[in-house]
Amino acid sequence: MKGMPVLREFTGGGFDWMQLLGFALRLLVACVCGACIGFERSKRLKEAGVRTHVIVACASALFIIVSKYGFTDLTLADGSVFSGTRGADPARIAAQVVSGISFLGAGVIFKNGNTVKGLTTAAGIWATSAIGLAIGAGMYAIGLLATILVAAVQMLMHKFNVGADAYATTVLIFTVRDESDIYALLAEKLKDWGAQILESSVSRTGKGLLEYTLTMRALKSISYEEVDALVRENPEILSGSNQSVR
Repeated sequence: MKGMPVLREFTGGGFDWMQLLGFALRLLVACVCGACIGFERSKRLKEAGVRTHVIVACASALFIIVSKYGFTDLTLADGSVFSGTRGADPARIAAQVVSGISFLGAGVIFKNGNTVKGLTTAAGIWATSAIGLAIGAGMYAIGLLATILVAAVQMLMHKFNVGADAYATTVLIFTVRDESDIYALLAEKLKDWGAQILESSVSRTGKGLLEYTLTMRALKSISYEEVDALVRENPEILSGSNQSVR
């Protein structure tokens, strides 16, 4: 029938409906896995959340599906095309995902003074693309296992930190009178908190007041209660606030 080749191409280049449903299932599972990883990032108000991770996982799965199955119409019965007679490589498109995803990772990493932020989120995006490739290739078990491992590491490592990850970065903002020395006032507290100042800046707010913004690094986040206690103990400090950035 004359219309059959057109219909064949429209419905998936020679794939039957069950195969197409299988591909659709892979895309859906990849989206779910991406959402699981992105949900943890969204809860921590990171730059890349659920939508970004879902799109990365879905796109990676689509790339591997196209890479593996998109050129089957060029394959001879004995597979001679993919064996190298025309230089075809079914892994070529998927291989570019590994390096191509780096531009997204670079977009969420930024340096603020002596601190670098976004490394975990960037690594999560990279891992999400790998999970999408695994699911798209039909390796459901390994893709789901990787999703569980990545999500577990992201959640547990915020509760049980190891090494450099054990340090928390907190931004403290104090308003003091012009003649006050904030560093002298903080000297004892820094020892109590086990903290060090990574970066500081000062600006005048008018009426003889100074506002100090201090980026602190300590074994744990400096709580609002601790900042409030410092303000109450020192009349020279008119106000104080904190913001955890880990």
